[in-house]
Amino acid sequence: MITYFFLIVAILLEVAGTMLLPVTNSFSKPIPTIIMTLCYLGALFLLTVVVKTLPLAVVYATWSGLGVFSVAILGYFIFGQGLPWPVILGLCLIVSGVVLVNSFAEPKI
Repeated sequence: MITYFFLIVAILLEVAGTMLLPVTNSFSKPIPTIIMTLCYLGALFLLTVVVKTLPLAVVYATWSGLGVFSVAILGYFIFGQGLPWPVILGLCLIVSGVVLVNSFAEPKI
């Protein structure tokens, strides 16, 4: 269970780092750039912990899938980016795929 907690925190850190990318203004603002870098480093560190227990394919599918979904939703609310219905459908398919992958994932022994 702690493994999935670390995976969720890794996803949150990756999403936070990605949401900071526009704020860094092409890395010209030091504070947002440092925070973004720390978020990415924290996410990658936690992923190294998670892959000791879960298969890499499951970890990466979950991390990237839920990261894409979260960034798209936050981009809509924070940056006012559009989400036409085909994009929403695609995001729902991504989440469905993540659920399916995790439903059949067997932990490493």
